[in-house]
Amino acid sequence: MSQFSLSGKHSVVTGGSSGIGYSIAKTFSENGAHVHILDLDEAQGQSVVESIGTDKVSFHSCDVSDKANVTSVFQSIAIIHPINILVNNAGIAHIGNVENTSEDDLDRVYSVNVKGVYNCLHAGVPIMKSNGGGVILNLASIAALVGLPDRFAYSMTKGAVVSMTLSVAKDYLADNIRCNSISPARVHTPFVDGFIAENYPGKEKEMFEVLSKTQPIGRMGKPEEIASLALFLCSDKAAFITGMDYPIDGGFTTLNT
Repeated sequence: MSQFSLSGKHSVVTGGSSGIGYSIAKTFSENGAHVHILDLDEAQGQSVVESIGTDKVSFHSCDVSDKANVTSVFQSIAIIHPINILVNNAGIAHIGNVENTSEDDLDRVYSVNVKGVYNCLHAGVPIMKSNGGGVILNLASIAALVGLPDRFAYSMTKGAVVSMTLSVAKDYLADNIRCNSISPARVHTPFVDGFIAENYPGKEKEMFEVLSKTQPIGRMGKPEEIASLALFLCSDKAAFITGMDYPIDGGFTTLNT
């Protein structure tokens, strides 16, 4: 176990069945936390629990865009365990500029990436207040920080995540609730592989290299690298950090000249 121990803490990780969320759930568990994974796919969620292989991880079927569902799941956890850490990781992507983003597209991305975060904050903050404090970590994106082509709806939602992070951090200082966000660049996850296969059939290897090299460091990030930063920010070693967004981007936001 590292110096960033989460021993005895209970964490909720949304979208924890794959990609970055899975790595965060696994890393938290390895460092002593009891992890509650919230995701839509029950079969995949149970498979993840089995693969992590500890009784400190449990799965809860939850649609973060459904406020009643979120409230019910959070309350069912809080009846038995305190919620010390909330990681708002669940999110979906969309490709398009303002002209080819339909109203339905906008509503769909907003419902998960913005309202989903709001729903979990609305359910989780009162629980943390009643327990004397807690830590919230929101997954944003470099799309909130720089202009990216054809990411109109997605960038809007991730900008909102950073703004919500600042608001919550400010509003709950006196309640001992810290709130930060992480803004990754491209991270190699099953989602990325699926995106490339769908949009560039027959050119998967070529496009993977192209997308990798958009990061000045020359590669995509690894989910476990994002998880390591999440572990630090949610640990007591980061007790003096709140209201901050952390780009983890291989130099994307500062070295792409």
